[in-house]
Amino acid sequence: MEQKLPLPPFNLQTALQKVQMAEDAWNSRDPERVCLAYTIDTEWRNRTEFINGRDQVKAFLTGKWQKELDYKLKKELWDFRDNRIAVRFEYEWHNEAGQWYRSYGNELWEFDENGLMRKRYASINDLAISEIDRRL
Repeated sequence: MEQKLPLPPFNLQTALQKVQMAEDAWNSRDPERVCLAYTIDTEWRNRTEFINGRDQVKAFLTGKWQKELDYKLKKELWDFRDNRIAVRFEYEWHNEAGQWYRSYGNELWEFDENGLMRKRYASINDLAISEIDRRL
């Protein structure tokens, strides 16, 4: 059976660890690595897209990082309880034309008993910024 430590129920230390692990994985920009943190039948809402299963997650992330260049992410634990974690995040990236953006959002995560994320609901807004205004 696949497991992704730490396992729920989460305490402050393990919730912080889970958030840091997610940040590190997403900053790798490796869709294969990232999708292994999710259940085979994971359910996502990302902005206006609905994504189901690891294969769709991998395809989504591949496309994301082909258009969101030099992506850099910072996540922060907002709250946790039992097998759920809420985070806020921001990330910066630029498009092919060189326009930089800072994207802000919130995520709600639900994990299975093996520490794999089975649900991820993300609300995200983008702000065009100048390269000089980058923070990450």
